[in-house]
Amino acid sequence: MDHYLDNSATTKVCPEAAEAALRAMTEVYGNPSSTHTPGREAKKLLEQSRRQVADALGCQPKELVFTSCGSESDNWALLAGAEAMKRKGRHIVSSAVEHDAIRRSLDELEARGFEVTRLMPESSGAIPVPAVREALRADTVLVSLMLVNNETGAVTDIAGVSRVLREAASPALLHTDAVQAFLKVPFTPKSLGADMISVSGHKIHAPKGVGALYVKSGLRLKPFVLGGGQEDGRRAGTEAMPQIAAFGAACAVGKAGMAENTARMAAYKRGIVERLEAAIPELRHIPTDAPHILSLSLPGFRSEVLMNFLEAREIYVSKSSACKKGGRSHVLEAIGLDAKTIDGAIRVGLSRETTQEDVDALCQGLIDARACLRHR
Repeated sequence: MDHYLDNSATTKVCPEAAEAALRAMTEVYGNPSSTHTPGREAKKLLEQSRRQVADALGCQPKELVFTSCGSESDNWALLAGAEAMKRKGRHIVSSAVEHDAIRRSLDELEARGFEVTRLMPESSGAIPVPAVREALRADTVLVSLMLVNNETGAVTDIAGVSRVLREAASPALLHTDAVQAFLKVPFTPKSLGADMISVSGHKIHAPKGVGALYVKSGLRLKPFVLGGGQEDGRRAGTEAMPQIAAFGAACAVGKAGMAENTARMAAYKRGIVERLEAAIPELRHIPTDAPHILSLSLPGFRSEVLMNFLEAREIYVSKSSACKKGGRSHVLEAIGLDAKTIDGAIRVGLSRETTQEDVDALCQGLIDARACLRHR
């Protein structure tokens, strides 16, 4: 029996999503832009799926644009958002602990003549609201901060950032990468006060290859993909109906069980920390509010060695974001952890499918790893 605990990298597709994708591929397979009966049936499924995702997110269906992934949503929000606002200024506020989809977009915007302020995080990885207030300028036109950090699980007070923008009468657009928060931490666009929100399917038990960008009503972004008039002219290309249908189904299931699932994940997270702290005195962990992400470190042990030891027992965790492909975590560096702690860090990602058996296997695996590897 394997114990998959890398759900922050991706999740197993749930049966409901898989069934929805299969139906879209084999039964409702028309092009939603076609005017014949199969096309109209596909269009109906498209809008049903959009309603399901919008309902889970807490927005109007017309405010939701389907994309290929969270990274595309992030890229589009930053590049098009900055472009839309450049007549009012060229200053952007973000942070040093964003996902690479944001970091690379910021690099591109700097190359286009924008100025970026990258705020440093608190010890958890969250960005303090006062730091945003201090960074604001008259020419600030965009603020982009992650809601839940993908490596530590730190939750940034995006609603507080929104209040700061209102109090300062700032014209800046507010974007948040909520990929790790969606259906794990309660929020709506209204509660956050965000203009743009990025989400992704494969973090919530839908397939890879589908995401969405919430765009507040009245905000028009230049299309990121040009061609036909799909997605109300906002994103060209025939819609990926199997993935979109699966995304909608996964959202419906996830929303229905969200309260129960997040409470269980939070209990597992607390249990892991309590058990390991009692057994491994030198253990370090980063206390954070998200229920499903846990950053642990055994200083003096290499992450790769710990991961290989666990993998031999069919226990799967990660070192940091999967997008880093083995590189050292820029998030843990920005927090200010020492090299020894960073080099011994692993990320545990829980999901609604995580079981007590998975948790027990992880804890015993790390306890055994410490006992076996310390003498080598």
